[in-house]
Amino acid sequence: MSLKKEAIIHPRLLTYLCYGAMMSLAIGLNLLPVFLTTLSELFGGADGLTQEQLGRLGAIAFLGLAVGIVLTGPLADRWGAKPFAQLGNAMIAGSLTGMAFAPTYTTLGIWMFTLGLGAGILDMVLSPVVAALNPERRAVAMNWLHSFYCVGAVVTILAGSLALRAGLGWRGSCLVLLPLPVGLLVVFASQRFPAMTSEGGRTPMSALMKRGWFVAALVAIFLGGATELGMAQWLPAYAERSLGFSQWTASMALLAFSVAMALGRMVIGAIGGKWNSFQIMAWGCGLTVVLFIAGSFLPSPVWALVACVAAGFTGSCLWPTMLAVTADRYPDGGASMFGALAALGNAGGIFMPWLVGFIADRSDLHWGLAISAVAPLVMMPLVMWLGRSVRAGGRG
Repeated sequence: MSLKKEAIIHPRLLTYLCYGAMMSLAIGLNLLPVFLTTLSELFGGADGLTQEQLGRLGAIAFLGLAVGIVLTGPLADRWGAKPFAQLGNAMIAGSLTGMAFAPTYTTLGIWMFTLGLGAGILDMVLSPVVAALNPERRAVAMNWLHSFYCVGAVVTILAGSLALRAGLGWRGSCLVLLPLPVGLLVVFASQRFPAMTSEGGRTPMSALMKRGWFVAALVAIFLGGATELGMAQWLPAYAERSLGFSQWTASMALLAFSVAMALGRMVIGAIGGKWNSFQIMAWGCGLTVVLFIAGSFLPSPVWALVACVAAGFTGSCLWPTMLAVTADRYPDGGASMFGALAALGNAGGIFMPWLVGFIADRSDLHWGLAISAVAPLVMMPLVMWLGRSVRAGGRG
């Protein structure tokens, strides 16, 4: 009897657990921005770390994320998603512990990479699992899944900010967040996961890479990742150093940005298939360009900060909706296809935070953040072309 129960897949429960795992993933990518100023003092000595060194920490985490995604995709197609869902949470838990006791900048960077690696393993398996569990409503389910990344970001930022105010600092904040990945590691052990493709078999990546539509989708999700993460990684430092707000207000700005992203994705999840997904992405790109420029150059610090936070809402749909429309286009792409998409999206997350820091060192953070507007500006005509291709009914 127990073996029979073990073999049953519980779609709703497993979907909810994947939402929780997306929150666990968010820990690794959202704790750092709250503590950029603190880490500069803690690991940089009297002179502090340069803005490029701070940007490098975020880039290291996202490099680990991309490596985890690329390595996990083909293996998940072969061995299934379950062992990787557990491994990802185990690595996040171990890395948080290591970061709490890191003695040097180099050691911290190593643990940041490992944390990103665990997050990348999770990022790889969660989207295809949720897509397989919800085949009739992929765009809705994907936006809900990724809204919980934002919920996790809010929890992480709030926990980090409260720990900062309570005097626990960077090291205490890392330990406060341990229970979530540890708990998920235990609960996932009792679940059975679905197959990543239908009985017809997986469409090979070599075949997908020959299709112009898929290659364009990879470029689009790279730009979507750059749009989202350039602002997310630098917003607290920008609010504190360039707009003149306190560290607490700067942390709360990132929390508000994450809330705006969660609300945006929940709105898309709520409206379901009533609106055209490509038109939603195109509008999101255009509005985000306007808000990025406003946030970078408005003379009023308050309104500049409001524009930066609002960009979280307008840019929120780009990543998950791009995943969903590609899964609808190629339903048998398997975990490897999701891995390629996630790797390119997170490559945008590696590139843009570094580029913002690079530009800021040579000018200032106003121009650093302004460069982020290039990503949604280029993405807008691309998603419009993808939508026209779908309506035309081509196979590419």
